[in-house]
Amino acid sequence: MSDLERLRRARWRLILGSGSEAVLGGTLDGTLQQREQVLAFLYDREYQPQRNVRQGDLGESRLSVPEWINAVHELFPKKTIERLERDALDRYQIEQMVTNPELLSRAQPSEALLKAVLRTRHLMNQQVLALARQLVQRVIDQLLEKFARPVNQPFLGAVDRRRRSYLKIAGNFDARTTIRRNLRTYDPSSRRLFIETPYFYSRVRRQVDRWQLIILVDESGSMIDSVIHAAVTAAIFFGIRSLRTHLCIFDTAVVDLSDQCSDPVETLMKVQLGGGTDIGQALAYAASLVEYPRRAIVVLITDFYEGAPLQRLLSEAKKLVESGVTLLGLAALDAEAKPTYDRDTAQKLVNLGAQVAAMTPGELAAWVAEKVR
Repeated sequence: MSDLERLRRARWRLILGSGSEAVLGGTLDGTLQQREQVLAFLYDREYQPQRNVRQGDLGESRLSVPEWINAVHELFPKKTIERLERDALDRYQIEQMVTNPELLSRAQPSEALLKAVLRTRHLMNQQVLALARQLVQRVIDQLLEKFARPVNQPFLGAVDRRRRSYLKIAGNFDARTTIRRNLRTYDPSSRRLFIETPYFYSRVRRQVDRWQLIILVDESGSMIDSVIHAAVTAAIFFGIRSLRTHLCIFDTAVVDLSDQCSDPVETLMKVQLGGGTDIGQALAYAASLVEYPRRAIVVLITDFYEGAPLQRLLSEAKKLVESGVTLLGLAALDAEAKPTYDRDTAQKLVNLGAQVAAMTPGELAAWVAEKVR
């Protein structure tokens, strides 16, 4: 059987669904098998008299609704995603994520759930959206707790009593603010104050001239992990006195979120995943923010799949590098730092003098700290 024939049969198996393997034969593997299992999670309900919600498989693990949403967005193109979401809501009444406040309020915060919320936010009514925001806040708090120390550590110095910090160190404890903001938990009967949220000062290096750190984040759907970690990392960078941090997200337009950089929840709730990509335009906008090129770092977080003419991207990158700006392209910024990206475009940027890598938030902080020393 030719490769073309095998592909044709595989496509018919995806279309016909359960039971077609007996007629079409063969086995599916890799991405095709995952697609079949994700489709079965939804469309096998057609064969159930009462259309009970049944969990399908993805590999060897059972799918939850958030995991199914994430798999759909990772395995299918945009038009197919829209059709699957519409069928899930209208045809099979899978309302757990986007219409049922009670179920959402009981959901356990996780990064998988956070990604599912970001991907389906456009389908939520206002009541569910308010609950989703609370879930996002809880997951972000966990990530801030996880990354605050490794991001802050390379920059530790004198206490800055004008800025808050997510790094919980006893020597940085802000007793006055902690007491003032936790007064509502005071128990008159026992005359005790219960601390729900402790507050800490930030620390800064003794450095007269601050560096500009301009973070550009590609909000295409494939970059969702990096988008989340970039928002968290930028919030921590914002509290470092030796840096002046800018945060911009982009697709075919650029949105400057620098004034909300300290609030990663607000940042993420404004992200519009998917759409086109114009990296050259984002670099041009970054160039317009630069004040002193030799004290500026532009961190471009993208998979380097350019939707606009490549020559503009290369031209803007060349101008930045030649002006003295330090340009770092990150194919991934997350806990794993294992990217999928356009290696040819990345190599062209390296040839122009940019640096390209994949990093965890802690590794990025160490890299930036080394540059500003």
